[in-house]
Amino acid sequence: MKDVYTLADLRDWPAATADEEPPLRLAVFGDPVAHSASPPMHNAALAATGLAALYCRLHIRPEELAEAVRLLAPQQFIGVNCTIPHKAAALPLMDRVDDHARRIGVVNTIALDGGQLIGFNTDGPGLVRAVRTVFGVDLRDMRVLVLGAGGGAGRAIAMQCGIEGCERLALVNRTPEKARELAAELAPYFAGPRVYGPNARLEVVPWEEDAVQRQIEHTDLIINCTSVGMKASDPSPLSSSILQPHLLIYDTIYTARRTRLMLAADEAGARSANGLSMLLHQGALAFEIWFNREAPLAEMRVALVAHANRT
Repeated sequence: MKDVYTLADLRDWPAATADEEPPLRLAVFGDPVAHSASPPMHNAALAATGLAALYCRLHIRPEELAEAVRLLAPQQFIGVNCTIPHKAAALPLMDRVDDHARRIGVVNTIALDGGQLIGFNTDGPGLVRAVRTVFGVDLRDMRVLVLGAGGGAGRAIAMQCGIEGCERLALVNRTPEKARELAAELAPYFAGPRVYGPNARLEVVPWEEDAVQRQIEHTDLIINCTSVGMKASDPSPLSSSILQPHLLIYDTIYTARRTRLMLAADEAGARSANGLSMLLHQGALAFEIWFNREAPLAEMRVALVAHANRT
């Protein structure tokens, strides 16, 4: 199996994958996608459950997404995951959309049913499980600050915070207009009484250090939904000087190393975790959607950690 396939391969999938057994019937679409840890995780799950299929990476550019999605049924795919930058763009390409994904407006999992494309989103539910697993808390009890609230993952996570009824939500984004648009959609979820004094339960915050620092004392959980930290050379999106020991910091970047944001959390005495646990639970939920059976979480976790340690 190649590390990465392309749209050209997908157009003639039987020839491109002729030597593969079992057949490649699941994939992740992304641009870039070579870094994705989903194939080893899902292939471990498929092997553990004896399902005759393999999962691969497909490098699909934004302008190629519509054609790639149309090819899934003819090429006999079971399903795919969508990662950056396809999550929002995939939704209008679906024949049907799960109520949760439609409410969020983002699709990260596609299932094929009788040739029809059905869109789902496991980002938010995966985060809920991950936060409970690594920190022992429930999202609904948290005052949350989301960094990068304008992108696909940021939107899904912010919407999940609203659906869960978290105590307070601050949206931080480099393009304030996107955060304000999202806040308008989220407003009905935060129309209840103010729990923490005079502070609004839902707030849009400029991406400026002073503005973010003022939010810290009203925050329990910071979630980084930006791609800052994907490269080892990336700086931390927040400096340690504005972080405080009471914070829980969840960096959705998945890597075996500690990201710069996690190192900044260490300096501040705060607890932190990376996105491996979220990827694990997202993947388990996708597996359950595709096969209507419980995912082998232990095997998926072992494969995911092993892959992360190799990269």
